[in-house]
Amino acid sequence: MDTDTITKPHERLADLLTSEMDAVNTLIRTRMASEHAPRIPEVTAHLVEAGGKRLRPMLTLATARLFGYSGDHHIRLAATVEFIHTATLLHDDVVDESAQRRGRPTANLLWDNKSSVLVGDYLFSRSFQLMVETGSLRVLDILANASATIAEGEVLQMTAATDLGTDEAVYLQVVRGKTAALFSAATEVGGVIAGASEDQVKALFEYGDALGIAFQIADDLLDYQGDSKTTGKNVGDDFRERKLTLPVIKAVAQATPDEYAFWERTISRGRQDEGDLDHALGLMEKYGTLDATRSDAFNWAEKAKTALKALPDHEIRTLLRDLADYVVARLN
Repeated sequence: MDTDTITKPHERLADLLTSEMDAVNTLIRTRMASEHAPRIPEVTAHLVEAGGKRLRPMLTLATARLFGYSGDHHIRLAATVEFIHTATLLHDDVVDESAQRRGRPTANLLWDNKSSVLVGDYLFSRSFQLMVETGSLRVLDILANASATIAEGEVLQMTAATDLGTDEAVYLQVVRGKTAALFSAATEVGGVIAGASEDQVKALFEYGDALGIAFQIADDLLDYQGDSKTTGKNVGDDFRERKLTLPVIKAVAQATPDEYAFWERTISRGRQDEGDLDHALGLMEKYGTLDATRSDAFNWAEKAKTALKALPDHEIRTLLRDLADYVVARLN
């Protein structure tokens, strides 16, 4: 494969789906309008038009095209997926008390928490209107379940975030909720609307699930190893915010009593002193948890690629395979 294929498959996917993505963007702008509450399009536009790869809606368009779909319901479903994603971001920024997203001030900072929560609710409502317009109960079931799983994952993360008893199984549940659920729903509904077989729809779910998990594990690792100019985050932000992500969970599982006391002070109780981040990094290095986390991310990317074998031989399938490589290529 050439370098461009490996490094930016999402851009190649965007080029391939330009006209359909234009239709999705037009539909998004139309449906985020509100005759009676102008704040809704103001807040929504701030986030929707802030950039981002639009990866999730592209996955829906791509999987529909993979099976030769010629209707227009995939446009509605792609917009649905983007609305659900945007709604969760608005809610997340309130819960996390975030001040910045994609290099810009968050909506809750520019307006207020109430506006972010209520506009997020509006987008969820709009997403269900779009789902219903497809006339497919199966699609409604998939996306409704994904929405519930996302909310469940966020609540689980809130309760498990600073609990040192959180293990890798719970972490995986959180990741499936906050990230992988929408990836898998996005790929699944594209196949369903295009009339893919049950085995193919199952493969699409497995691909999206594994891709989302690889994506989130890579993000969590980059918090400790990444370049802040590339990631948009400072190294150790998760540590400072007391988030129990996989590298720390692995270190806690192997900790001596003194090391456990360190994690309890810094993560559970939130008492952090100068030099604590360096000490935390030293413990992760001691137990090889960063390398182990990297291996996990690559393993999930391989699972995503394996799932694709059940799908038709097509240019889209090749790009989806490259996308799985790309989400972990950031770790090289």
